[in-house]
Amino acid sequence: MKLIIQIPCLNEERSLPVTLAELPRRIEGVDCIEFLVIDDGSTDRTSEVARAHGVHHIVRFPTNRGLAAAFRVGVQACLDHGADIIVNTDADNQYQGADIEKLVRPIVEGRAEMVIGDRQIRHHAEFGPVKKWLQAFGSRVVSQLARTPVPDVTSGFRAFSRTAAMHLNVLSSYTYTHETIIQAGLHNLGILSVPISVNPKMRPSRLFSSIRSYLRRSGVTILRIYTLYKALKVFTILASVPFVIGVGLGIRFLYFYLTGQGAGHIQSLILCTVLLNLSFMLFVLGVLADLIGFNRRLLEDILFRSKQSAQPPTSAYPDRREPSRRETPEPQPVPQAEDDSANSTGPSAGPAPRQTEVGAADGGRGKA
Repeated sequence: MKLIIQIPCLNEERSLPVTLAELPRRIEGVDCIEFLVIDDGSTDRTSEVARAHGVHHIVRFPTNRGLAAAFRVGVQACLDHGADIIVNTDADNQYQGADIEKLVRPIVEGRAEMVIGDRQIRHHAEFGPVKKWLQAFGSRVVSQLARTPVPDVTSGFRAFSRTAAMHLNVLSSYTYTHETIIQAGLHNLGILSVPISVNPKMRPSRLFSSIRSYLRRSGVTILRIYTLYKALKVFTILASVPFVIGVGLGIRFLYFYLTGQGAGHIQSLILCTVLLNLSFMLFVLGVLADLIGFNRRLLEDILFRSKQSAQPPTSAYPDRREPSRRETPEPQPVPQAEDDSANSTGPSAGPAPRQTEVGAADGGRGKA
């Protein structure tokens, strides 16, 4: 069984060596552990530092594309390199490398397909009361949408089985944390949270400039991804508002009409008609969006099957098909990328790391 630990990076030449030093080299039940760094357009020596410390695979963007794009391309690169389990961690050493075994264990034992590290923020001294309340509220909202309890939805310290990774399709250009949980829940994948510890901060967060900005962008992401999968429900809720108001105005007009005072309340009848028409149009839009959603689910199933057939796992794993008896093909490069090898000078390096330069044709967007 092969584990690849991926680390999205943006100008992390100082913190990356500390993070790499804490990563585990052996985990019971895992045959092979490799590291993959996604250099999100760093202007410092992040890629060179990764090479020097024996990182097996490096994916580099020529410009900054944002955390979501780095995560998305990193997961695909891990699949291309034959990962059975993928762990995502931060380059700022926020999460303790020893806790990776806690993330991996439920997947190895077949108890989960996605495992999220719970930082237990309610006991976290670095979070103020407002931030703790907002985090708890956001976790409740996402948990309800995903139909599974997740106490720390913003944690980037998480593990995915190969099956779960192939099911996820990150569309956001901002962050992947909420979107992947909602997608996993709506795909009925097994999600589990495990308590973890965190290290002291090495630098401030770069994901958002203010709480207001984070709430706005996260809210848009949550609404967009839920509407993609539950369009009829969302539009029915929207349509119910003008419908209830319109029916109320219609009953009001009917009352005055039956009591002989209808001539002075014709405006209520006009507004009632407008609102009921609006309600009907929203409901029809919901039906159309739901039908489009069926096509989306079919396309996702086709994409999942194509990934499954194109990249068989490197070892037998209980929740996916066995490798064929023929020789397993070499991992394919990331789509629309050019590979190039670089020599590693780190003492624990072994084979030279494989660097992938992702060009503008990849289509990533966003800023970290």
